[in-house]
Amino acid sequence: MTRDPADLTAADYLDGAREMTAANRPHLAHLLAEEAAQRTTDPATAAGIRATFPAPTATREETD
Repeated sequence: MTRDPADLTAADYLDGAREMTAANRPHLAHLLAEEAAQRTTDPATAAGIRATFPAPTATREETD
């Protein structure tokens, strides 16, 4: 089911960020968390979200 992004809440974006973290997708997790933080009216809550999902480093590590 496709949702209208305008209908999504901060909690929806946080759920997505957690799912992306569990899937080892830190860049997507960070982007979703940033959107959640922007949709949050409380600055302390927004800061907590950003601290929980910091921006990942730009370099990738190769694994065998």
